[in-house]
Amino acid sequence: MQDIIDYINHNQPQILEELQEFLRIPSVSADPAFKKHVDDAAEFVHQKMLANGLISKIVPTAGHSIVYAYSDPDPKKKTVLIYGHYDVQPADPLNLWKTPPFEPQIRDGKLFARGATDDKGQVFTHIKSVHAWMNTRKSLPVNVIYVIEGEEEVGSNNLDLFLEKYKAELKADIAIISDTSMYAPGIPAITVGLRGIVACEIKVTGPNRDLHSGVFGGSVMNPATGLAQMLGKLHDNQGRIQIPGFYDAVVPFKDSEREAIANLPFDENA
Repeated sequence: MQDIIDYINHNQPQILEELQEFLRIPSVSADPAFKKHVDDAAEFVHQKMLANGLISKIVPTAGHSIVYAYSDPDPKKKTVLIYGHYDVQPADPLNLWKTPPFEPQIRDGKLFARGATDDKGQVFTHIKSVHAWMNTRKSLPVNVIYVIEGEEEVGSNNLDLFLEKYKAELKADIAIISDTSMYAPGIPAITVGLRGIVACEIKVTGPNRDLHSGVFGGSVMNPATGLAQMLGKLHDNQGRIQIPGFYDAVVPFKDSEREAIANLPFDENA
């Protein structure tokens, strides 16, 4: 790997400038006013894939496009699927930024900009890793497939449809999602699982008219109080979810996993 590492180190200034070019694109997927910029970010990723010698397509969806790129498949090699997203969260409130969110700045050895770590920085790492390998070894040790979407920050509404349509082409031996964090400065992490989320809307109704609190307070349930009581019963005092059957499909930790977590250099005081 030393030749590849040397290539990256030698070309780091150019790589950093290209990343900053990427970060200057305000690809805010949640705001229709930024649609052109979201498209520009997709085009940026697409061009970088082509520059790496990959086959690349910008696949339109009902929302924002997905960049689908892949190397010429070799049946003798394993296949790695790389997922990421080029869209970013809105930058508001702007007054809390020390420097403008879409004007990258390096401070204390860190690059500050919206999207630098969620997820343009990670996406660009995977793009430039292949770039370095191709410019050093001229071929990859594995087949690569990229799925870089533009709707992660708004729910990935069209990703499922894309995956269903292209599921035969997307078959892989391993999938890599670099949209998480290092454990601490200088301590990289391989994140093997994340918690999910359940989104729902609950409507609580009470009396069909206003009731005087001095007359009815305490005897007629206030819907706000009822809702608070229901929410309070969702967890016990250890944070364990109390919905019956919720944990039925949850795979318990292995002893080796608990040991690995315990061995992390966690310092509560720090």
